[in-house]
Amino acid sequence: MDNVHDMGGMQAFGPINPEPETEEPVFHAEWESRVFAMTLLSGFLRQWTNDMARHARESQNPVTYLRNTYYENWLAGLETLWVGSGQVTPEELAKGISSGKSDIQAIDAEKALVSVKGAGGPVDPEAPVNAGLKVGDRVRVKTFHPMGHTRAPRYLRGREGVIDRIHGRHIYPDTHTVENVEDYPLYSVRFEGAELWGPDGNKRSAVYADLWEPYLEQP
Repeated sequence: MDNVHDMGGMQAFGPINPEPETEEPVFHAEWESRVFAMTLLSGFLRQWTNDMARHARESQNPVTYLRNTYYENWLAGLETLWVGSGQVTPEELAKGISSGKSDIQAIDAEKALVSVKGAGGPVDPEAPVNAGLKVGDRVRVKTFHPMGHTRAPRYLRGREGVIDRIHGRHIYPDTHTVENVEDYPLYSVRFEGAELWGPDGNKRSAVYADLWEPYLEQP
């Protein structure tokens, strides 16, 4: 989806003032840790995938998305997923009280967290790569405007680069749902600064982007 979350190459959003890494807290308020925990544990309901969760956050009104803090966007996405999957009703969210009518499932939090720590969320299936492209091939990112989630940034679409590395096969985020899991070769593609930013770009700069094979075509 082409929405305000895809900010690569955009201007006029003001300076970035990151906190020193040694001083920045993991969470800036207790409620943020609760949102993080709820998001992680709700994934064990097996009603959506990480890519569906990203799309839920990205589908907000652009003004709301920009106004929200990081974890406010997480919470907005989680509420969308809860209601959409029937785990929680809009009325329950509005009142903050369970009516007892939602078909929500119990989750063993301790067991779930041990599982995540031990295995993570692998997205690289054990399968032959069968890459259609090779290192050194010149490619162009297709120009397209999907309605769903995608990992192909707008500022790269229509631009040409060179395959620098093949990462193997990885789950394709654009079509990844609970019922549908497709995987394609994933490439690291090098784009020269002048190709992306024009004559004003730094000629000594380059951007490396990880892109799935369906995003690419040969010029």
